[in-house]
Amino acid sequence: MQSRLIAVVLIGITTSSVMAETNFEGRALLFYTDDVGIFSATRRLTRDEDPTQPALDSILTNQGSDVVFEPDAIARKSLDSRWGTTHLSIRGQGFIYAENPRYNHGTLKVQAVQAFSPDTRLLLRYYYAPNLFLGENEDRQPGAVGLVDEVVTSQIGSARIEQRLTKDVEVRLLTRVGIRRYNDSFAQRDTNFWTIGPHVEWRVSERVKLGLSYHYERGLAQGRNEPQLRDDVSYVNNYVSADVDVELIKRLTLSAAFHYERNDWTSGIAGDIRNGAHEDVIQGEVMLIHQLTESIRAMAGFQRSNRKQSFEPDSIKNTNVALGIAAVF
Repeated sequence: MQSRLIAVVLIGITTSSVMAETNFEGRALLFYTDDVGIFSATRRLTRDEDPTQPALDSILTNQGSDVVFEPDAIARKSLDSRWGTTHLSIRGQGFIYAENPRYNHGTLKVQAVQAFSPDTRLLLRYYYAPNLFLGENEDRQPGAVGLVDEVVTSQIGSARIEQRLTKDVEVRLLTRVGIRRYNDSFAQRDTNFWTIGPHVEWRVSERVKLGLSYHYERGLAQGRNEPQLRDDVSYVNNYVSADVDVELIKRLTLSAAFHYERNDWTSGIAGDIRNGAHEDVIQGEVMLIHQLTESIRAMAGFQRSNRKQSFEPDSIKNTNVALGIAAVF
């Protein structure tokens, strides 16, 4: 997937006849979170991020509150060629914790959107999240005792076909493949996965836009071949999401979303806590966006997440509050 994306970029550059647009966008959000152990997973539970996060054991959560700085920078360029307009972008995103720097990490997203006509587009994306510290977890390797760092690197390639049916309705079909690779102590959790699902964008009125999404995902972990460790995090995931943008008044928009995720763990290993188990995730979020000028906007947001494993008595909750600003250059 990465090589195909690079090929699209090179083709767009070498065959371009007109440079249509180049711009940069910078964004800075400041969060208060009541659980640093689950903040990253909550932030990515959206259809356009990485909603199916690595398995989170309860020992990794309830790690206390913190203030998190989230810088975000995007560079975009549009090129015209004989195939239509190609939109290229690269995005870097960081997460910097004030009191828990071990959780600091960053992600990279490279994307190309080929517009074959005003109504038909193809999106290709590569997503890279290296060395994400999940916390200290039980080392299940033979002879090991105690807690050790759990770290994972994710690489995901995705493609999305976008087709406008009417001036107000657009449908999209997403597919993606990815890998998650852990440090040696948790190598049994190394997972290969694939995803497919439709998205619908509906302009309900001049001031209201609605989005609906569904993903089906299958993940297979190395642990299914290592029954002695009793740690198979293979899964079937069903994810549904609804979001709405409402222009309340001129230059003030309310953006809200609801997400539901069901992980059915597919381990068949006797003694594995995930054998026959499942996880439910419910999350809501809202953000107010004020367009201060043509290029600068301010934001204030709230997120609330609830996760419940069927083999645990209590659910895991996470609340995040944010203030931020963004500018286009």
